[in-house]
Amino acid sequence: MGQHEVEGIVFDKDTKQRVGRVLITNKTLQQKIFNNSRGEFSIAARDGDFLIASKENYVSDSIRYNGEKILILYLKRLSILIDPVTVIGRKTPDQILNQRKIDYAKAYRLADPGSLISVGDNGAGLSIGAVYNYFSKEGKNARRLTQYFQKEYESNVIDARFSKELVRSTVGVEGEALDNFMVRYRPTYEFVMSANHYQMVNYIKTKYEFFKFVPYIKPLPDLKELNFFPKE
Repeated sequence: MGQHEVEGIVFDKDTKQRVGRVLITNKTLQQKIFNNSRGEFSIAARDGDFLIASKENYVSDSIRYNGEKILILYLKRLSILIDPVTVIGRKTPDQILNQRKIDYAKAYRLADPGSLISVGDNGAGLSIGAVYNYFSKEGKNARRLTQYFQKEYESNVIDARFSKELVRSTVGVEGEALDNFMVRYRPTYEFVMSANHYQMVNYIKTKYEFFKFVPYIKPLPDLKELNFFPKE
């Protein structure tokens, strides 16, 4: 068979969570791509091609492609020795999001009712129930709620990676200046998902070189966050 696009997903072998920003290499064709933040990827391959998934702080996984419709790759995190720390009972962003999905299961079902196409004895056709759920007022409200939870999750991920503790220990800023720095140079979710620890530290150091000249100027609110015109 000839070359075609192959889709796949990368998971953490232990947590079973999806892993983003993984380098996928087709060793046979010498092609490389990164998967997205949901762990998904699409890469050109032929039967017999050798594919490798690799990411910093993980053991690489490899597989020989044999015509599968979807490739599933698992990465095992490397054991890292760290200094003893005091453990605080704080939920991770993934734990919070998973709890939201449990508490608001109905909203998630309405927000994503599944395929709008049903297949019966008379062939394929529109699923009236799915169409109604998707376009109903309740369905729209459910999508708004789940979109809010997704934004909450992304914000929690940023808070976990771009923390006051990390900024304080990296550049030594304190008090009101620290608060201003956290708001003014808050990174995007996309950057946080792609950056490793050393890239995050370098980001903080670089931004601090600009910040230290005017540390007490408070940033203006982002007009996009004011949401004057909520989407229907």
